[in-house]
Amino acid sequence: MISLARHRLSPAETGPALRALSEWTPADAPSGGLHPGDVGWQLRFGDATFFLWTDGSAPAAVGFLDGTVLRVTAAPHADLDALAADAEELLEPGNDQCDGLPIPGWELDEKEPWVVLSWTPRPAPSRARPVGEADAADRVLVQRSAFAGSTFTVERWRTMKQSPAGGLAVETLVRTPSGEPAAAATGWFAGAGRCGLLEPVGTHPDHRGHGYGRDAVLGACAALAERGSSAVAVLTPAGNEAAVALYRSAGFTVLRENHDRVRPRPA
Repeated sequence: MISLARHRLSPAETGPALRALSEWTPADAPSGGLHPGDVGWQLRFGDATFFLWTDGSAPAAVGFLDGTVLRVTAAPHADLDALAADAEELLEPGNDQCDGLPIPGWELDEKEPWVVLSWTPRPAPSRARPVGEADAADRVLVQRSAFAGSTFTVERWRTMKQSPAGGLAVETLVRTPSGEPAAAATGWFAGAGRCGLLEPVGTHPDHRGHGYGRDAVLGACAALAERGSSAVAVLTPAGNEAAVALYRSAGFTVLRENHDRVRPRPA
């Protein structure tokens, strides 16, 4: 008998969810909708909400609402039908996408696929340096410059670093010869022998085209490999050709495309 239960978690309560996601992360690129790093990056918001599904006492899935998208990763032997039925209760009108959990009757979104790329550990010379408290303002500056509408702040950076996922994060910053912050990357460790994740990566618009973004990526990848990551994955929209080219230049290879599932439109 399945005894599926859904638990709402505050940021401070995410330790069990992070441990479960780490255990479910394979040696190659993750196949579900969430990596521990996805939760880690979301933990920059001190009021974020997460969901942990359990079957008896065992974790069965972890998820959260990312805007209008429910992102979920399930345990390898979870009852996906039961999870999908419960997850639909979270998906009110307007929450019309799901990543990582097949919901019966929902369709694959063919319009906006995500490219999954993977990097295999190898020597990776880089100008990147680790990010510390003294670099926080410059790390935030790169993020806000690289992504229109970004709400990242030094306080949110600190919130993320002090969260249950803070110890999983590796961050790199690349500066110009004159010391200006040019590019940054955040990587996430899932355990030795498991795949790490890049989330996010950004280059300041004033400094693009000089290899700074590639160096930030390689610095984060090298730091993850040094901790024991078996590979490093990154996901980017298929239409973002510049990002795909950046990762290819850093030695990533394309593994596949991921498609969210979308609620069917009324006839």
